[in-house]
Amino acid sequence: MLFSSIPFLYYFLPVVLILYFIAPKGLKNAVLLLASLFFYAWGEPKYVLLMIASIIIGYLSGLLIEAFREQRISKIILGISVGINLGFLAYFKYADFFIENFNTVTGLSVPFLKIALPIGISFYTFQILSYSVDVYRGDVPAQKNPVSLAAYVAMFPQLIAGPIVRYANIAEELKERTHSFENFALGIRRFIFGLAKKILIANTLGELCDIFKASEEKSVLFFWFYGIAFALHIYFDFSGYSDMAIGLGRVFGFHFAENFDYPYISKSVTEFWRRWHMSLGSWFRDYLYIPLGGNRVPKARWFFNIFVVWFSTGFWHGASWNFIVWGLYFAVLLVFEKMYLLKKLENSRVLSRVYVLFTVLISFVIFNAADMKEAFTYIGGMFGIGGVPFMTKEFVYYLRSYGVVLLLAIVGATPLVKQTVLKISNRNTNSQKAVNIAEPVLLVLLMLVMTAYLVDGSFNPFLYFRF
Repeated sequence: MLFSSIPFLYYFLPVVLILYFIAPKGLKNAVLLLASLFFYAWGEPKYVLLMIASIIIGYLSGLLIEAFREQRISKIILGISVGINLGFLAYFKYADFFIENFNTVTGLSVPFLKIALPIGISFYTFQILSYSVDVYRGDVPAQKNPVSLAAYVAMFPQLIAGPIVRYANIAEELKERTHSFENFALGIRRFIFGLAKKILIANTLGELCDIFKASEEKSVLFFWFYGIAFALHIYFDFSGYSDMAIGLGRVFGFHFAENFDYPYISKSVTEFWRRWHMSLGSWFRDYLYIPLGGNRVPKARWFFNIFVVWFSTGFWHGASWNFIVWGLYFAVLLVFEKMYLLKKLENSRVLSRVYVLFTVLISFVIFNAADMKEAFTYIGGMFGIGGVPFMTKEFVYYLRSYGVVLLLAIVGATPLVKQTVLKISNRNTNSQKAVNIAEPVLLVLLMLVMTAYLVDGSFNPFLYFRF
């Protein structure tokens, strides 16, 4: 079930909110869990059992790890728990990738398993892993209530596409959380703005990207147009979903961490990855990079650690070589920055931003390619390689059709709008009153427009369901 769908917005969510808020305090987690299981089963009826199995393994391993904390067996239990959950992920997400590459290397023809990818498995697996590791480290006590742990893992606002919520960050809120009209209003506001980013901008730009891929009149300018459109599409698609998840979390009394912080204004790739998908970056930092030794090791080992993390980051996104190359591409850039470039970038605000936008745009062309052959073709096309014409009439047509949306997306990807609204509201009391009146009107209008889009059956995929 998509957040950006009529069934979710006008049937599922209102019913869940009513049941949740009339439920006694001690049953709120149970209501949230049952709603989340129904939400997941709506699209993945058989794979909800896989998620439940992962939760049970995480729950039991947490209790056993805590019970034997001072003994060596706790490490063995952790290893078994991590191994099983990563085994589920490897089987359902990567089995056919391994078979394909095995066949290529050996010349054999082992048949593919053709397993459907369970939605959200990458996200909920990482949440269970972080919980188990945190219990082993003694950072959090094991959760004794299976309903509370299951509600944490299966919580529908962030279940299928993140952000990756750490158990440690909401453990107290699972026991005791505050519900207020202010939290509810802030959550709904955040949700609607995230929904608008998804439906009005991301979906439109995604439509343009599909048009480009189907086009037989590609040109240099059209390739660049596509690259910019996709970079903005993935940002508004994923950050819009994160906004919706964070907003819904606030409605239910949870404070999820931010996942995006205007990454396209970064002055280095290092800064970009502190602003983009922050929950994933911090997860790999705390559970892979630092345990490997981080940067407190000899330089050769430090670089090795960076490449391991970024290989894993790329591979986490999908079972394809273009994702692995995408991750290693960033590893190379980050090593180069740490060795030579960071100090030079600090001296030029314009050049540093051009460098980030260029390198990130190229990376997303690789990311969205069907395979590395297509990635090289597209990158070559951007530079006119292979006799690609500089401009065609088709590019001019689509520039006119989508140029305004692209321009709005560029502005929206910066903090300009937010800063302007804050500046106006802080000017004086009358300005603040005007903003307070205009905001709910805008939210209602946005919901009406977005509902019209959804009723019309407009283009409405969600990119991160692939991961």
